[in-house]
Amino acid sequence: MRSLAPGIKLITSFSRDSWYRFFILLLTFVFYTTYHLSRKPISIIKSQLHRNCSNVIHPADLNITDNDTWCDWAPFDQNNYQNLFGVLDNCFLVAYAIGMFFSGIFGERLPLRYYLSSGMILSGIFTALFGLGFYWQIHSLWYYCLVQALNGLVQTTGWPAVVACVGNWFGKGKRGFIMGIWNSHTSVGNILGSLIAGVYVSSAWGLSFIVPGIIIAAAGVICFLFLVESKQEQKGNKNKDCRCLPLLRNSSSNEEIFSANTSTAVETVEDHTEAISFCGALRIPGVVEFSLCLLFAKLVSYTFLYWLPLYIANVAHFDPKKAGDLSTLFDVGGIVGGILAGLISDYSGGRATTCCAMLIIAAPMVSQTFFFLSFFAQTSGKMQTSVSTRCMLLWCGALVNGPYALITTAVSADLGTHECLRGNSRALSTVTAIIDGTGSIGAAVGPLLAGLISPTGWNNVFYMLIAADVLACLVRLKADVCCPGSCIRRSEDGVDTLQG
Repeated sequence: MRSLAPGIKLITSFSRDSWYRFFILLLTFVFYTTYHLSRKPISIIKSQLHRNCSNVIHPADLNITDNDTWCDWAPFDQNNYQNLFGVLDNCFLVAYAIGMFFSGIFGERLPLRYYLSSGMILSGIFTALFGLGFYWQIHSLWYYCLVQALNGLVQTTGWPAVVACVGNWFGKGKRGFIMGIWNSHTSVGNILGSLIAGVYVSSAWGLSFIVPGIIIAAAGVICFLFLVESKQEQKGNKNKDCRCLPLLRNSSSNEEIFSANTSTAVETVEDHTEAISFCGALRIPGVVEFSLCLLFAKLVSYTFLYWLPLYIANVAHFDPKKAGDLSTLFDVGGIVGGILAGLISDYSGGRATTCCAMLIIAAPMVSQTFFFLSFFAQTSGKMQTSVSTRCMLLWCGALVNGPYALITTAVSADLGTHECLRGNSRALSTVTAIIDGTGSIGAAVGPLLAGLISPTGWNNVFYMLIAADVLACLVRLKADVCCPGSCIRRSEDGVDTLQG
């Protein structure tokens, strides 16, 4: 009797649950990739909204005399254009930070398939509306600020929802490594967003937003059609009170516990515990400390995200597309850094120590990156081809985004499934939202400060980033994730208290 083909053997060796897990992991990866894909264009088109018009060919039919800003896009044609860019970034990031604190609460209580798909579709609409300002000839700062703020609010639907869904299907196992690979969607989205925006930025910058808007809206439709948010839903369980579950719970709650060496799942009794309160989640040991750590880490990461292409364009005199393409090296390094941080934390068993070590190294690396970018920008345009410059951007991205990725994924999952939560295990989405929401405050402050400081010199911006890295490390030193005897208990009146 002939044996099956090797490929068929491989396919049939996986159980149906394994295929579902792979499918959900792939779907959530794609979904959050589109979120970041739609955020990136704003950093690419900044150098197009305000250009050096002396280097731009003047159209013969354009009757303009003694105007050195004729090629700029109002209202960004003024001398304070960097401050206006900072305000534009801040409208998105402040709205995102505020909305994130509420998003986790909704994520624990609403059907995630509807919540996530509606968020992506709305985000696609608002992203496209920003680009339509090019075709509608809108020159009002208020219009762009309003669209950015609304987009920031609806984008908060993404992170708590995808983390909760992944947590429902995957157990502890090698959590840092798996989530480090999965979390590369952030950098992949930034890279794709840069490349897509770069295609249209010089010809019709409106398409740099419209195309990503269409992509994320289409992903929202796919989410509505295909997302299975829980194993119970896959099995036909109609209980609407059962939502996405944390990554690891006690055997007394409804869960799947996966061994690091096997994909076998052991199902237990169904969990009907109410979602944890906001104040109760804050009392989980380590949540406040890691939230503050992420605040400074995300400040650095998002300042690079929103300002690195403009900085490269200014100091190296590159066109917007070339500057955007070069800035993607920072995001490529972020992919490596996230995976490396997860792998090291799994091997060492110390997520907090891994974050601290990478933050300590990141501070001088940011300084060296600034030196290399400035030096090679002044040496006959060698910045584009310099191997040293490219390596510095890669390593800087790895060290800056590594701790950021680890805190928002594996650390958030560890805290949201802390051993002290035996009385209430449905905390993952809320804890994730608190940590990422606090980090988003830093993400809002960083680009705003960069816009205010950059007119005084780019070196001052880099000093600010180095100081933020040092503060993140100092805050981390106070974090103590393992607090024996400290537990959250819910009383009969529904109040969460810390007991120890």
